[in-house]
Amino acid sequence: MRRFYRTVGAETRPSGHGVTLDGRAVRTPAGNPLILPNRALADAIAEEWRVQGEKVVPATMPMTQLANGVIDRIAPARPLIVEQLAAYAETDLLCHWAEGPEELVVRQRRHWQPVLDWAATDLDARLRPVPGIVARRQPDSAIAALKTVVAGLDPFRLGTVNVLTNGTGSLLIGLAVVRGRLSLEEAWQAAQVDEAYQAEKWGEDTDAVARRAAIKADLDAAVRFLALVAQA
Repeated sequence: MRRFYRTVGAETRPSGHGVTLDGRAVRTPAGNPLILPNRALADAIAEEWRVQGEKVVPATMPMTQLANGVIDRIAPARPLIVEQLAAYAETDLLCHWAEGPEELVVRQRRHWQPVLDWAATDLDARLRPVPGIVARRQPDSAIAALKTVVAGLDPFRLGTVNVLTNGTGSLLIGLAVVRGRLSLEEAWQAAQVDEAYQAEKWGEDTDAVARRAAIKADLDAAVRFLALVAQA
């Protein structure tokens, strides 16, 4: 759409923080008030609106899109989102190890075992690695523990975990990033072990490169969003 405003501002309200366009409060696509947890996130979203040209291009506004998603989709469907994320643990990427070649298995062990150990120790969720891609039932206690952790997240962190989990195929990676156990680069390396190995051995086409780049951009945005949410 064409840019319809001249001035952009961020403001503090009794209910939280928001963004204004020509003095009017911004709402989400669903018509909900854009209420943000802190001024840092409000300032970042205001800047995305401010730097738009003659047309407003949502694809260039990742913080706005993530905040809209939290308010319009994550918060209203919180119990369902928690259930869906907990279900990822049944087929978590880090639990499906290759049976060979040994070089790939070694890489998986190097990137995945420390996260599995962390989940067992810090989250009380001891998931069992299995060979191959066929899912096997994980311990109920581990699934319950992960569900408790996810349910304890505020909507903005829950939204971040949702993006990270869907982008990496691993709830454990998503939680490890939010808890500060993994950096973005470490999370990306862990998520891309199989793909990187296959690309080294056989190469990859332009579609695969573009797909990986799009996923990485989503993860980059989610981690930046998380950093803003975490500011006091």
